[in-house]
Amino acid sequence: MSEYLTVVDHPLVLHKLSLMRDVNTPTKEFRLLLKEITLLLAYEITREMPMTTQQIETPLEVMDAPVADGETIALVSILRAGNGMLDGVLELMPNAGVGFVGLQRNEETLQPEQYYFKVPARLDERVVIAVDPMLATGNSSVAAIDLLKQAGARDIRFLCLLAAPEGIARMQEAHPDVHIVTAAVDRGLNDKGYIMPGLGDAGDRMFGTV
Repeated sequence: MSEYLTVVDHPLVLHKLSLMRDVNTPTKEFRLLLKEITLLLAYEITREMPMTTQQIETPLEVMDAPVADGETIALVSILRAGNGMLDGVLELMPNAGVGFVGLQRNEETLQPEQYYFKVPARLDERVVIAVDPMLATGNSSVAAIDLLKQAGARDIRFLCLLAAPEGIARMQEAHPDVHIVTAAVDRGLNDKGYIMPGLGDAGDRMFGTV
């Protein structure tokens, strides 16, 4: 763990991640595993989420109890694969606002191309959690963070399933203020820009378009 990067190497996370890596894991199980891992990772990324107090009555007395202020959170899915992580985070924070950034990687240049952008209002007043299963080259993630900052976001965190050293370095160079939470940092990228050993294309495996 560092000020910039947190790797959640909990045994349950590692076990479920190994199942996701297996090429024989079917689409339905892959989606379920992604949701379960995301829920576990979300505990870490929300460790410092905004809190307030609410007066409640216990069986013994009245108290000012700490409660999470979910309405100050914005979840932003980097399409399309990021949608597979939304349910896991929303189970913990059902009142969070949800946005979408559509970025498609050009397979020749490996550069992102934007096709959609819709986010909640008042991003400058929210903790923004951007979700995308893979931090590979980092180009799409950096472009998404660029757009979020242009929309006013100031407190941004990035949640991913797997990261490559190249992607981490690219994000740190472009956005050193964005904390990354991931389940694993893999060896590196192949000549196609895919994480190795990785788990293949997360979007294809999630939606059965392999």
